[in-house]
Amino acid sequence: MAETGNARIKVTGKNLEVTPALREYSEKKVRKLFKFFRGGEVRAEVLLSVQRDMHIAELTVYLNGILLRSESRTSDMYASIDEAVDRVEQQLRKHKTRIQRRLQESVRKDAVPVIQMAEAEEAEEFTPAVVRTKRFAMKPMSVEEAIMQMELLGHDFFVFVHSDSETINVVYRRRDGNYGLIEPE
Repeated sequence: MAETGNARIKVTGKNLEVTPALREYSEKKVRKLFKFFRGGEVRAEVLLSVQRDMHIAELTVYLNGILLRSESRTSDMYASIDEAVDRVEQQLRKHKTRIQRRLQESVRKDAVPVIQMAEAEEAEEFTPAVVRTKRFAMKPMSVEEAIMQMELLGHDFFVFVHSDSETINVVYRRRDGNYGLIEPE
């Protein structure tokens, strides 16, 4: 694990031995992202793996409660690392722009409409299976922060703990481009 100031970089392999050259290259590329961080603790994890003929680089960056993640699959491991780092850099630029905009404009808490969940339609003769389970720590945040996190991750929904009510809520992107909020009664 490499450490630079407040930043730590961990490079691991899954069914792959990480060579010193791959480790050094990964650390060098990820270190370039640190120009975006001022203060606070930063942690980056790089997971390298090979599946069939695809070289996969997964990059996760933790920055003061914000999670940035990217994955790249190419036929060359170095290209996968480059692409994964570039994607996180794009997310960081987007995040920085949003924060600057947010400081310039006042954001009203009621900007996100509360959406009632519609009654579920009867399922067809299909038995869905849970194919993936994700576990993650949730820090309390506002609706606006949850929307920003959802956008950074490129997801259509985001589960979070609301900082005011301390209940689990879900924000989601609607087809009309607006956002919805699901909160318990």
